Amino acid sequence: MLDALEKLLILQDRDRNILRSQAELASIAPQRERAQGRASSSQQALDAAKLRAKQVESDKKKLELDVEALKERISKYSLQQFQTKKNEEYRALAHEIETCKGGISKIEDQILELMEQADGVAKEVATTTKTAASAKKDVEAEVAELGKREENFQQRLAELQSNRAELATAVEEGALARYERLLKSKGENVIVGIQHSACGGCHMRLPTQVMVACQSQSELNACPHCGRILYFTRDMELAAAE
Repeated sequence: MLDALEKLLILQDRDRNILRSQAELASIAPQRERAQGRASSSQQALDAAKLRAKQVESDKKKLELDVEALKERISKYSLQQFQTKKNEEYRALAHEIETCKGGISKIEDQILELMEQADGVAKEVATTTKTAASAKKDVEAEVAELGKREENFQQRLAELQSNRAELATAVEEGALARYERLLKSKGENVIVGIQHSACGGCHMRLPTQVMVACQSQSELNACPHCGRILYFTRDMELAAAE
């Protein structure tokens, strides 16, 4: 194989490894965000449950104050009954007392409902507390593992890029410039083989003279359709596919 072509194939292999490492590295941040999002969602569910518990307790206390206020009014009306000598006023006060008692009964029913709600919310708080704690623990472990992977990928990427720079210096300047241009436009498949008389990159059929030139391995040859650099090895099938 042509020396320049062999060096470019090795360089391409490094570039592919670099691209894969960069892709793996780029995937770490979204994975970390998703993990942290799960912990955040669990915590938000816990905060919401605690807020509901607080609201139920607040509503209950307000109703209890309303009951106390009605009881005070009953005490006031009872005292006025004791002091009055007028039957009409006495009956009016008795009516007010009964009204207050009816109000107390209704409020106490509401308080009982809130107490039942409080029990349900307390169970929800207990459940979401465990869920949030478990999610936090799992996410912390996952984030730590992602951090290690990120560090390993960064180290590997630095090594690959350093090795790539060394390999690039060994490639003839013109061939390297040509390869670099194609790398930007074609991605990681710059140097491709020939299979069944077709370019391994664009899969277009190649002219006979191009295949003959590739077999001679005397210079770098390009696909006339896509511009990728072509190479040929003995194990490749040149016959056109039927």
